[in-house]
Amino acid sequence: MIKLFSLKQQKKDGDQTARGGQQKKASAAQLRIQKDINELNLPKTCATEFPDSDDLLNFKLIISPDEGFYRDGRFVFNFRVGSNYPHEPPKVKCATQVYHPNIDLEGNVCLNILREDWNPVLTINSIVYGLQFLFLEPNPEDPLNKEAADVLQSNRRQFEYNVKKAMRGGIVGETYFECCLK
Repeated sequence: MIKLFSLKQQKKDGDQTARGGQQKKASAAQLRIQKDINELNLPKTCATEFPDSDDLLNFKLIISPDEGFYRDGRFVFNFRVGSNYPHEPPKVKCATQVYHPNIDLEGNVCLNILREDWNPVLTINSIVYGLQFLFLEPNPEDPLNKEAADVLQSNRRQFEYNVKKAMRGGIVGETYFECCLK
């Protein structure tokens, strides 16, 4: 009788351990981001970093343009993918302070596919190419940094000078920029 009781208890303990050892089911956002990352086709000027390899919902994108105003710079973007992804776009912030018409001094990014033009069929790859395009062709028509946009529209040479000065680590207007050259 005692033996039977101990076998029942062992089986019960084993069942509880097995249940407790199961991993949580992946959310739709986790499944989709895993698919997006597996299919990521980064240009040679971009790289990703995952500070926590178990957390695909938070990562960094590094863009190092090889042409245009921002050539030889290194710009880091933080991606935070929410639980409603892909129905809502990820939150993207520029961690590198940059003199750019479409990126404000707090790191907010003005890219239409991160706002009103987001669609669930878009992927992380779409955002990467959109961000890269902002460095190749800054858009003064839809600015977050109005001062940079005004200079770009009125005096391209001065804008280029301001960008280089900011990237080397200098003061533009009343703002100090840390060096972001690679």
